[in-house]
Amino acid sequence: MAATAPASTDPTTETPQTPAPKGPLLPRLKVLWTFVRPHRRTLSLGLVLGLGTTAASLATPMVTKRVLDTLGTGASLAPAVGLLIGLLLVGLVLGLWQWILLGTLAERVVLDARTSMVRRFFRAKVGALGSRPTGELVTRVTSDTVLLREAASSSIVNLVNAVVGLVGTIVLMAVLDTVLLGTTLLAIVIIGVLVGSLMPRIAKAQEQAQESLGRLGGVLEGGLRALRTIKASRAEQRQIDRVVDDARDAARHSVRSVRTEAVAWTIAGGGIQLAIIVILALGAWRVDQGLLAVSSLVAFLLYAFQIVDPVTSLTQNVSQLQAGIAAAGRIREVEAIEIEEPERAGAPAGDAPGRGAAGGRAPSSGPGSALPDGVTHPARRAHPAPDGAGETPVLAFQDVTARYLPGGEPVVRDLTFDVPRRGQVAIVGPSGAGKTTTFSLLLRFLQPESGTLLLDGRPYDGYTFDEVRSRIAYVEQETPVVPGTIRENLRLSDPDATEDAMWDALAKVRLDAKVRSLEDGLDTSLVGTTVSGGERQRVALARAVLHAPEVLLLDEATAQVDGLTEAAVHAVIEDLSRERAVVTIAHRLSTVIDADQILVMEDGRVRARGTHRELLASDELYRDLVAALRISTETRGVERKAPGVVTGAGGGVEG
Repeated sequence: MAATAPASTDPTTETPQTPAPKGPLLPRLKVLWTFVRPHRRTLSLGLVLGLGTTAASLATPMVTKRVLDTLGTGASLAPAVGLLIGLLLVGLVLGLWQWILLGTLAERVVLDARTSMVRRFFRAKVGALGSRPTGELVTRVTSDTVLLREAASSSIVNLVNAVVGLVGTIVLMAVLDTVLLGTTLLAIVIIGVLVGSLMPRIAKAQEQAQESLGRLGGVLEGGLRALRTIKASRAEQRQIDRVVDDARDAARHSVRSVRTEAVAWTIAGGGIQLAIIVILALGAWRVDQGLLAVSSLVAFLLYAFQIVDPVTSLTQNVSQLQAGIAAAGRIREVEAIEIEEPERAGAPAGDAPGRGAAGGRAPSSGPGSALPDGVTHPARRAHPAPDGAGETPVLAFQDVTARYLPGGEPVVRDLTFDVPRRGQVAIVGPSGAGKTTTFSLLLRFLQPESGTLLLDGRPYDGYTFDEVRSRIAYVEQETPVVPGTIRENLRLSDPDATEDAMWDALAKVRLDAKVRSLEDGLDTSLVGTTVSGGERQRVALARAVLHAPEVLLLDEATAQVDGLTEAAVHAVIEDLSRERAVVTIAHRLSTVIDADQILVMEDGRVRARGTHRELLASDELYRDLVAALRISTETRGVERKAPGVVTGAGGGVEG
């Protein structure tokens, strides 16, 4: 028989198999074939090798019969014995070659699938991924691809080889004795019916186990992310119980599957052994009656033992194929995730509008820059710009409306404002006002339903995603860091940044001394707990300083730093705002006071704009937001009466 591909040693293969997707078999096989098609030549070679191994196995009993027939004739046994040895060597060589070939092919299929999914994830729209549990997406890259491994390579080949081996064995059995063949086929049919009746129960148990395992992964991931909160709430045991309950549920269904499989294989194994006993007894009687030669009985028994392999291989590989089809379907579902627009052909990022050919910033377009037909300059603010008055705003919203879900309530409505080329703009408002959504629109995480966003006076539609983001740096409030070192995080936006530039950026946020004190310096991993939350926030700000784009978006960059560091950070922001635009979602009054312009948002609109003093005098909501901080507004040296409150004027980040 053909050599069966090696069992995977990957621990993830212990995961219960994913249930096959519903629907006709042929379309589901086509999904699996899409993964195999690029490697069809290698698969064909593996099939030929398998058929060669099967042929060697099928020939062996017939040659054995020849050896037995030679006994007592005086003829030499050497040719027949030499042929047996030759068949053995050919089968071993072809089997080894096929084993290595299909094992390599399986890993290439897995690599292709994982590469495709990872690319899809990181090029996907933020909203498209945000609606899916992270643990489920990770499972598709890890566990589902392991299930795909065997199905897309060895299972297909082994199924063909098993069918050829089974048919070949039956034909050769018929050549030897049709009566014994009939007995064998009757036994196979009975065993097949009994085992087949148990297969649906096995599949259902595996499906339920996989569902329980998916719930376990989601609960465990969420619990580990919120570990501090769980410990502070003394909820460790409750969380343990939730995870263990799902684990027990998965184990219960898996045990049910194992028990049913054990019954099925016991029936199959015992039935085959019983059939062989019957064949031996019937064959001996036929030999005694002179109806069958002893050599033919021996050869037939060898085929009877051999037929166990193709029957077992068919059953196992059908199960693997079902799991692989299900996994392929789940992996292909990833292709339904919407991705951001691809880069325009012939427009490399270095030649983005507003940047020189070498990647440097080109001179800014003046107020007389031509705009596309039908696009007018946005209305100017009622109060003067802090600097650069008369220049085209670097960013502008014109009657922008956007919503997260089709048919849902708009999160911003007719939003209109300008961001001057230099200076600080603070955005304040209650929770749900649309502050974070405004940043999402600026970074193209969300597309407007109507209205126009302008960059340098040109609509966003005229730029690629990369061109827009190359002009903007973004520092989130929670400042997630990318797994890796401080150096890798600093170079995230500027891979060619020099060592001196990185140290200079760290110095500006007062983090250079801390990093120098670390054993690995810039190569310190941020995955562990060596660096505090406030220091991680400063790493993110240093990355923005290093990138030095034309627009800096800050979601309260001082939310997790102490007072002295906050003053230094504000100095950095003030320094940056002299040459570029800084837009901040403000959660602290100090940030609001420092701004050259404040936008007060409510219900997705800008209801008021002006300086701190102007808005205190003219806008009731702004006064309420400031009063909520319980901080004196008489001087810039603010005194916090409630230092534990961090929601600030923004009242928190809306969902």
